[in-house]
Amino acid sequence: MRVSAPKADDDHPPPAVASSFDGLFTAEWARVVRTALLLVDDDASAEDVAQEAFAGLLRHWDRLDDPARARAYLHRAVVNGARSVLRRRRTARAWTPPHDVAGPSAEELALLGDQRREVLAAVAQLPERQREVVVLRYWSHLDEAATAAAMGISRGTVKSTAHRALASLQRRLQSDPSAPEGQR
Repeated sequence: MRVSAPKADDDHPPPAVASSFDGLFTAEWARVVRTALLLVDDDASAEDVAQEAFAGLLRHWDRLDDPARARAYLHRAVVNGARSVLRRRRTARAWTPPHDVAGPSAEELALLGDQRREVLAAVAQLPERQREVVVLRYWSHLDEAATAAAMGISRGTVKSTAHRALASLQRRLQSDPSAPEGQR
C-alpha cells in the first residue's frame, strides 16, 4: 500500500506545514521503505512500518522543535516499528498450541457408533410414554418437574415411567448381542 501525500482540509495540518511535510515525504519515502525492508524482510510489513512512521511524524509535526531533525525522527520510528514487527513475529512463531488430548481411535468410534445404534434401537422399541420420558429426562436433560410439565403428567408418574423404561432398556441391552434383533 502506498501512502499519498496528505491533502489540506480540516483533518490535516495547514498548507505550509503540509508542503514541508510533503517535501520530506517525497524525498524520504523510498529510503524509509528500503530501510524498513532491510530490517523486517517483508515488503508489506516494510511499507506498513514506513507508513506508521510518516503518520506518527505528521501527528507530531507541530511539536517538532527542529524540522531538520525530522529525518532522524523518521529513522528512529522505522527502527522502533521494525522491532515491534519482529517481536510480534517471534512471539507468534514461539507460540505452540495447547496439546490436544488424543481423541478416540477409529475402532473406538466404530464401537461407540454401534453401541449408539443399539441404544437408539432399544429406545425406539419402548412404548410411547416411556420413550418420551427417556428422551426428555436423559437426552434433553430436563428434571422430573420439567418433564412432568412438558408431558402433562405428575412427577410420580415420570419417576415410575422412567424406572420401568430404564429397566426395559437394561434388559434389552444386556441380552445376547449376537442374537438377531427380534430374538434378544
